[in-house]
Amino acid sequence: MQDEKPKQPDTSPARRNRTAPVARDAAEIGAGVFARAGFRNPSLVLRWAEIAGPDVARVAQPVRLSEGPGGGILVLKAEPGASLFLQHESRMLCERVNAYLGYQAVSRLRCVQGPLPSPGRGKHHRPIATEVAPDDPALSYDGPEGLKSALIKLAKARQRPD
Repeated sequence: MQDEKPKQPDTSPARRNRTAPVARDAAEIGAGVFARAGFRNPSLVLRWAEIAGPDVARVAQPVRLSEGPGGGILVLKAEPGASLFLQHESRMLCERVNAYLGYQAVSRLRCVQGPLPSPGRGKHHRPIATEVAPDDPALSYDGPEGLKSALIKLAKARQRPD
């Protein structure tokens, strides 16, 4: 009789070239980018408007956080002409950032002048017409109410003034 080997469970190797969730890759890439800029906590950049306040956030954005022997230096990219304002607000900004992070991370600010990217604005939508032409076929549609309302909305959108 032949030696019978115990059967190995059929475990197929992990498949490659499968798509992975975008969020997983984006989180890894984003964490690397923030870490290279010195931000261990990326929420400082992501929540800058809440931390610094709307007036400061409108004229400056954090670019880098570097740690030195005398404490951390937060580099801000600021609109030209905003440096004097930021100089007057520097102590308050350092206190707010440190309070948010929970430790003494920033001891001073440094401003680099340059234009800031404009805040993302939604698409400008033209106003929708208020009424549909009386001879429009959408008004005579006899079917589900949700579809009829969508057809009427589409008919109003077709009548927008250009």
